[in-house]
Amino acid sequence: MTEDSTTEIIENIVRGEWGRVLSILASYTGDIGLSEDVMQDAFIAALTHWRTRGIPTSPRAWLLQTARRKAIDRLRRDTNFERKRSEYEILLSLEQQAGMEDMADDADLAIPDERLRLVFTCCHPALSESARIALTLRTLGGLTTPEIARAFLVTEETMAQRLVRAKKKIRATKIPYEVPGPELLPNRLQSVLSVLYLIFNEGYAVTSGSALTRTDLCDEAIRLGHMLTELMPDTSETRGLLALMLLHDARKEGRTDISGAMVPLIEQNRALWDKAQIDEGVRILKSALATGNPGPYQIQAAISAIHAEAKGPEETDWQEIALLYGKLYEFQPSPIVELNAAVAWSYADGPEAGLRALSTLEENKALQQYQPFYAAKADIYRRAGQQENAKNAYKTAISLTTNATEKDFLIKRLTETGLDVQSVIDT
Repeated sequence: MTEDSTTEIIENIVRGEWGRVLSILASYTGDIGLSEDVMQDAFIAALTHWRTRGIPTSPRAWLLQTARRKAIDRLRRDTNFERKRSEYEILLSLEQQAGMEDMADDADLAIPDERLRLVFTCCHPALSESARIALTLRTLGGLTTPEIARAFLVTEETMAQRLVRAKKKIRATKIPYEVPGPELLPNRLQSVLSVLYLIFNEGYAVTSGSALTRTDLCDEAIRLGHMLTELMPDTSETRGLLALMLLHDARKEGRTDISGAMVPLIEQNRALWDKAQIDEGVRILKSALATGNPGPYQIQAAISAIHAEAKGPEETDWQEIALLYGKLYEFQPSPIVELNAAVAWSYADGPEAGLRALSTLEENKALQQYQPFYAAKADIYRRAGQQENAKNAYKTAISLTTNATEKDFLIKRLTETGLDVQSVIDT
């Protein structure tokens, strides 16, 4: 095994454990910033020790124990008389934690609400909406600052500053590390749902790199979705989001072929879809819809259910999907919803209908650097037989694509139009 492959394995293990270990550390210290700092120290230590001594039997317990010790060291160095009382209280709590054997049990069992407490802390109303989502993506999802910056379409420096300010505000205003009481939960719910949805989306459609999907993020978002529905069983939108994630995730095996190349939804082998997960998603969706309190996540889940339950693309009720996007627009009047509706109409009534719908979005500034807009337009032009327009749209989509697998798919489509693809790649 090469040093690079060993490093990648270690990075994947640490990333998979990041949210769980960080939430446990935050429960010990009450300080998200300190917890993240010592987690980073523990990660660096893991790179050094695991390369030479091998990966431990319980990586989570090793990371937790190492981070705990590093937190103690930091607090001992930083404590002064002015703040010694609060710092000593944290030190006492850390030093009274159990030894390595008990730590392993603690790490494996992990209090179920720990990560939810961290989610609700990060989604406190004292923080801005963007800061809440970004901070939770960093702490719970383990996304890097560049990944979050891409999700928000801002620079890495801007996102780094936003994260630092958010953590400072949590400490300065003493935002409690807790799940709020029932009277406060509804006010925090929308931010929490947005966080989970963004985590899932980054896992389901990775913004950059070679992989099309990151199952660790999808799994984490779904796991937290299950926990949230248990915490708030009477809230239909929590179930709507969970159903949506399950139904999307059920299709992941069909999204690439045996060579790892991207396969669009319309061409996927539906035998590869997870039927049991589809059934679970549909069941949860029906229970949410039965409350008679529809919301955007339930509508999106209903769209996904139509895809999931159709035996083939020819049996997909595209007109119903287009109408549902119209209903979704009432909740979320955005050009992205209009774009999705246009794609649906292109299948329901033909590509020319889709192009007519897209024409109303041409001047929308929000879509001028939005890669899916040009990818959708290119596909509709292709199906309409408008090759020159398709070529231009594909070239723009390729220039805006940062995921290698998706770019390869678009280049393949562009090749089918007869254009010299190398000239596009070289420019």
